[in-house]
Amino acid sequence: MLRAYARYEPLDFDISIYTYKCNFDVPEDFGEIGAVLVENEYSKKMFFKNIVLDNGVTFTCESWVHSKNDNPDKRIFFADKSYLPSETPNGLKSLREQDMISLRGNGEGERKSFERIYDYDLYNDLGAPDEGSSLARPVLGGEKQPYPRRCTGREMSSIDPLTETRTLLPFYIPADEDFSEIKQVTFGARTLYSALHAVVPVLKSVFTDKTKGFPLFTDIDMLFNQGVNVPAPDDGVLSALPILLKKIDDTKNAVIQFEMPETLERDKFSWLSDEEFCRQMLAGLNPCSIQLVKEWPLMSKLDPEIYGPAESLITKEIVEKEIKDFMTFDEALAQKKLFMLDYHDLLLPYVNKLRDIETTTLYGSRTLMLLTPDGTLRPLAIELTHPPYDGKPQWKHVYTPARTATDLWLWRLAKAHVLAHDAGYHQLISHWLLRTHCATEPYIIATNRHLSQMHPMSRLLLPHCRYTMQINSLARLILINAGVEDPTAPHGLKLAIEDYPYANDANLVESDEELQAWWNEIRMVGHGDKKDEPWWPQLKTQEDLIGIVSTIMWVTAGQHSAVNFGQYDLGGYIPYRPTVARTNMPNEDPTDEEWQSFVDRPEDTLLKCFPSQLQGIQTLVLYNVLSSHSPDEEYIGGITNATWEADPTIKATFEEFRGRLNELEAVIDSRNIDPTLKNRYGVGLVPYQLLIPYSESGVTGRGVANSISI
Repeated sequence: MLRAYARYEPLDFDISIYTYKCNFDVPEDFGEIGAVLVENEYSKKMFFKNIVLDNGVTFTCESWVHSKNDNPDKRIFFADKSYLPSETPNGLKSLREQDMISLRGNGEGERKSFERIYDYDLYNDLGAPDEGSSLARPVLGGEKQPYPRRCTGREMSSIDPLTETRTLLPFYIPADEDFSEIKQVTFGARTLYSALHAVVPVLKSVFTDKTKGFPLFTDIDMLFNQGVNVPAPDDGVLSALPILLKKIDDTKNAVIQFEMPETLERDKFSWLSDEEFCRQMLAGLNPCSIQLVKEWPLMSKLDPEIYGPAESLITKEIVEKEIKDFMTFDEALAQKKLFMLDYHDLLLPYVNKLRDIETTTLYGSRTLMLLTPDGTLRPLAIELTHPPYDGKPQWKHVYTPARTATDLWLWRLAKAHVLAHDAGYHQLISHWLLRTHCATEPYIIATNRHLSQMHPMSRLLLPHCRYTMQINSLARLILINAGVEDPTAPHGLKLAIEDYPYANDANLVESDEELQAWWNEIRMVGHGDKKDEPWWPQLKTQEDLIGIVSTIMWVTAGQHSAVNFGQYDLGGYIPYRPTVARTNMPNEDPTDEEWQSFVDRPEDTLLKCFPSQLQGIQTLVLYNVLSSHSPDEEYIGGITNATWEADPTIKATFEEFRGRLNELEAVIDSRNIDPTLKNRYGVGLVPYQLLIPYSESGVTGRGVANSISI
């Protein structure tokens, strides 16, 4: 082992970048240098970009190095050359193992900000029992509440020993998972925290009645045309969201004015269209929930003793009446033309609990649709169900596209309820739990614990892990309160709808102990509550590995981009996609006065069902932040890895991949102007651009980020 001391030369004082240099002589028989051990003698941690030797050997670091005052152990960095465990040079084997052990920790104690320890825990930090019993939340994870695992690091609650304490920022995550300074200044965790904990109180001071709805549809439009007058920003509070802060006048008032969402800009009345209602399920924010109808009659799987009769009121006769111009019911079922958005069994157990909350309601819902000859979906019926409550029997009703004025407004209200259900499912299940954020964190933890820096799979996966743990920790702190399991079956939709914008866009492996430990821990620990499920793939061959890694990369890049970066443009106009329904359907046990109010002013009834003014504006603030690309965003195929650059074969393959991504953008653009693809092209339609690979910073409605970074 060779030793030397490095001294710095300032490179850029403005951004605190320094070059450290040292000299040492390497004996001729020393062999190839494969690792560098670094000791930081300063009192605080330092960020290392890379280490370069005179002979051209590079050590890409991109990592924080702790002070020796905090931890006397030296940091280990390996050269950019990759090695499988079985190929590791003898001189590096012990260092390879030592480095991974340091990342696992011992499972004890509270984590410190300088540490790089990755360990697992249940989701036991969603509540705050130390601040009152009303703020306690159930622990998610375990046999009763299956849930993925997350990174741990804080002390336990003094009130509930099963709950971790919830702290304000900073929030422990391993040092290398934190946002860069650029992202912190723009659209990162600090902006999100500021938006909800600083801007929202200002809004509450203006909208003192948190239950008040929008009196007129023009009041919703004013959020984009004129803005909201609020008190002038104090101590930089509102400056956290400069894109929303339009002006400050001499009277010390400020105006928060929202950019016009693309749905509103293209067609203000698209939300009234049945076709657009269905198109959202294929080319909107939540395109993975629609299912093919395979069995009839539609039946609930819930206990009828608790939730009431299981059979749906959507009958064959109702469907026949709606599709008689196209085909018979039997033909539609046999030809796979019937589709359903089914939130009936998922939501019904929560209906009574939600209805106990003031100005909030819920139903179990089913929405039945027909695939028409031109490839678009047409709604046939919506069924809303309320389970037995307070001695009253189950209530359910089927709504169909209207032929009378009363039915028209009931149909519009039923669609608003369904959209609210879909918006909730999108955020909690499609976006958070099953398909992106929450499901990904165990993969990140296991990758750092079991795949060495030198492992080629580590270098392939880590760009897809960037910032995810940071944004997840912030989500737990300020957004997420509870969760439910998704029971949906495979939908079979891709095989039946050709114009589906979202969908269209061995021995060596088995003997690799790092890969096997990585995959075993993901299954047995990270997703331990589902470890015995039959759908887990085996990891024995190179084909298995390709499938697993490709899936992880798709989830972190394409899947997340599809459900995240369109939130402002596709969800920002409240009538187009309400996030909550606040009132019951007018025909559910109304009083004479309530029914007459609906008959006289149906528009008022619909506006009262939409989110309140405060809820709507809070959602716009949140959507604006979450839909924004940071200036330092890394896009799929955009930035190569130093290790790949050094290998001609890998570099050529990556360049080929990048070229195919450019072709993909051209294909998507051509599809969006193809008049035969009616789910993409048409007057007033927002083109489907969420899977176009690259984007500028800000709210663009496009761009596939490498990782779940917001």
